[in-house]
Amino acid sequence: MDFGGSMQGYVKASYVVFAFFSAFFFGAIKGLVVGPIAALILIIGNVGVILGLFPWHVAWTVYTLLKIEIFDAALKVAFLIALPALFGIWLGIGIAGSVLLGVGYGFFTPWVSTFEAFRYDNESKKFLHCLVDGTLGTIKGSCTVVRDFADMCYHSYPSYLKEIRESPSSNECLRLRLIHVPACIIVGIMGLIVEIPLFTAIAIIKSPFLLFKGWFRLLHDLISREGPFLETACVPIAGLTIFVWPLVVIASILLAIFSSIFIGLYASVIVYQERSFRRGLAYVIAMVAEFDEYTNDWLYLREGTFLPKPQYRKKMVSQSSEFSVRGNNSVSGRVNTSMEAPAMFMPSLAPSRSVRETIQEVKMVQIWGNMMRYCEMKGKELLDANVLSQSDLYEWLRGKNGNEAAIVGVGLPCYSLLQTLLFSIKANSSGVLLLEDFEITYLNRPKDKLLDWFFNPVMVLKEQIRVITLVEDEVRYLEKVVLFGSNKQRLEAWDNGGLVITDALRAAQIEGISRRMIGMIRSVSKFPTYRRKFRHVVKTLVAHSLEKDASETALVSCYVEKDVAEKALVIHSLEKDIAGPGRSTRSIVSVPSDDNV
Repeated sequence: MDFGGSMQGYVKASYVVFAFFSAFFFGAIKGLVVGPIAALILIIGNVGVILGLFPWHVAWTVYTLLKIEIFDAALKVAFLIALPALFGIWLGIGIAGSVLLGVGYGFFTPWVSTFEAFRYDNESKKFLHCLVDGTLGTIKGSCTVVRDFADMCYHSYPSYLKEIRESPSSNECLRLRLIHVPACIIVGIMGLIVEIPLFTAIAIIKSPFLLFKGWFRLLHDLISREGPFLETACVPIAGLTIFVWPLVVIASILLAIFSSIFIGLYASVIVYQERSFRRGLAYVIAMVAEFDEYTNDWLYLREGTFLPKPQYRKKMVSQSSEFSVRGNNSVSGRVNTSMEAPAMFMPSLAPSRSVRETIQEVKMVQIWGNMMRYCEMKGKELLDANVLSQSDLYEWLRGKNGNEAAIVGVGLPCYSLLQTLLFSIKANSSGVLLLEDFEITYLNRPKDKLLDWFFNPVMVLKEQIRVITLVEDEVRYLEKVVLFGSNKQRLEAWDNGGLVITDALRAAQIEGISRRMIGMIRSVSKFPTYRRKFRHVVKTLVAHSLEKDASETALVSCYVEKDVAEKALVIHSLEKDIAGPGRSTRSIVSVPSDDNV
């Protein structure tokens, strides 16, 4: 029995090893075949968008810089002088990033898709999906990336510049004194000279720790069947992670070098904000210490850093010296700064959760799809009620951005968001309640910085609506305001029972809620994936409107035909009654009556 069990385990282990290496090499072959096609589509598409829209980007940026009033003439001239360098950086980063993204996406996506086929239980499905997955889907995905990037460059960036131009000017105009220009230039150059080599050195020196500690964590999870190795279906993908971990380490080094460029250039901003050359130099020194401490925390090395970290921001209380240069090995000795540690891609080496544990966490894709379906449902209701029309939908499809067709581009998402919040409040939900009892709370929401930026304000807005306790008339008026905004004619034309609020305080509260909601939707609409998904919603609404018009036309035609048939039947019946039995209808005309004889 023991011998048979050991042989069975040996055969099973051999099968797993054979299947893993077969998928490994077959995925690499698919990457070599499909990768060049997907990479060429992505590289040519993104580079074409960058170069094709580059003159327009320059024109839009210069026009916005000249129109805004928060900068004085000297500061505008300084920005105009710096624009060629900034646009040169944009071209370099955009083209290089497109090449790296195209190669990485085209090669690794088919590779990973091959291992994802092991999630199926049926062996034939595993084999089929190993062959099919990651081929045509990768090519379609590269086209989607190009489309989203084009939306961001052609729609989101001009919309952002337009909001800057139309925003009310600040009471305090930002001014640039000529004496600060040399200091900004010198400190910016020094920041590049210091940050790039030191960041590179720190990243390279600590890369072996990242490599071996990462391997140790993954192998520990593999042996103990923890984290990503808890489910058998995820073992192949987790095993692939062990093989490609050196590439992750190399990517973290490159990203550290890339981030050091912008961190070094930010020293010029510190000089301008603090009006101090020495504080700019202090920032350059402090950022090296911040980066060293940041990597120590991620890699579980010694706490703090031995490098000096001077204070580069003005303190609220007086200090004995302008700078406090000291190590920060202890928590009490750490100097507080107003800037977070510089960002670096450093994979977490903490014990990872299993896939089964993360299933309970709501994914961003689910939230995105649920919001779009709810927006589509509310749009159909408004179309059926003749609140929205086909012309509104076509106006958004023809417009460059949502601001040109605000009723559909901004009003419809605001209206659906308002209905979501009202529904959540009525259901006494602790979070946001979406379709099919899909609830997002602080516990199950995705741990994503981007979602935090949107989720927390939505929860605050929900609490504000709940606290002021809107009555039915006020809710109806708020619906009109968020849907039509400043379009007074359409707002007054929609009779939904909402009346103008006479109380000044309540009116101000409702207007404030509508402005915050509109601002959030305008910000979200700049995301590249948003426009593609919302465009699909608008096209669905157009199809629904056409079907509605066709059904109404068919119904009217049916009523007309039925009315004509009924009239013909009545005429025939009258003629038959007048003719009498045994007499034809022709005798009514041809035979004279007795009165005429």
